[in-house]
Amino acid sequence: MPQRPAHPSPADRAAAPRAAEWFASPDPDHDRPEPGLRFACTMCGNCCSGPEGYILLSDDECDALARRLNLSADDFKKRYTHRMSKGRSLNEKKTPHGLDCVFLDRDTIPGKAICGVYEDRPLQCRTWPFWPSVVKSRKAWESAKRVCPGMDHGKLFPVEHIRIQRDACDI
Repeated sequence: MPQRPAHPSPADRAAAPRAAEWFASPDPDHDRPEPGLRFACTMCGNCCSGPEGYILLSDDECDALARRLNLSADDFKKRYTHRMSKGRSLNEKKTPHGLDCVFLDRDTIPGKAICGVYEDRPLQCRTWPFWPSVVKSRKAWESAKRVCPGMDHGKLFPVEHIRIQRDACDI
């Protein structure tokens, strides 16, 4: 009999029983009277800064960002990315806030941190905060919420949206 992989694939996670999804049921004890999760970006930049990390990019994402910046894909990769064991990652720059993504802009809007390539940002960025590592448990969500003031505020995202986002990115 074949052994199951140590880390389930997105397809395996999608097929897993839904009962384990804590966000799929209302929880009035935690101010969640309906299924789903609330999130609204506050433009704090906390998800784009901090200790050393990675922002993984596919070749298609590199190509889109290169086009946006009017660069060849090779020039984009040389200037804005580096290779890691997990794949290609965007570079980071040292700031008073920690290591910021190379495209995080803290100057255009005083007091706010905005993405300089928002429309073409990588999948990893587009799926925050619905990463598997963040929505796997209420404890993981609460831990991430200490850094992200937009979690549990703003728009209610339905369960199916959260599942789609979670299953799209393996973070």
